[in-house]
Amino acid sequence: MIREISKTDYPQLMKIWESSVLNTHDFLKEEDFNYYKKEIPGYFEHVSLLGFEEDGTLVGFMGVAEGNLEMLFIHNDYRGKGIGKKLIQYGIDHLKVTKVDVNEQNEQAVGFYQHIGFQVLERSELDSQGKEYPILHMGL
Repeated sequence: MIREISKTDYPQLMKIWESSVLNTHDFLKEEDFNYYKKEIPGYFEHVSLLGFEEDGTLVGFMGVAEGNLEMLFIHNDYRGKGIGKKLIQYGIDHLKVTKVDVNEQNEQAVGFYQHIGFQVLERSELDSQGKEYPILHMGL
């Protein structure tokens, strides 16, 4: 079930984020992981947040702003079950999602977005925080 996120969900969002990132971002330096872990909650207020619940437990979420998928994270225990695809499809259908930025080194994510229909439009050498993680700017 897809539902809106409330502030009381934020601790669970961080558990999902941590599980997802630890299992998909093996290129991330430990100090950068810790930096982003502190920063991520600050972004929640600036996006429309929707979560995916399974058996009453929040297991994935996405954040969208102005047609850009700003974040999509699925708890590692629930990856590969179509949850990310359902969230993205909802974002495309209801929130006018047409763009996503993805870490180039996260090959699974790049392939996932390409499978959905996104194509690489541009590449940035640094991420939005100026760190050395190349970003692919993708669009439908």
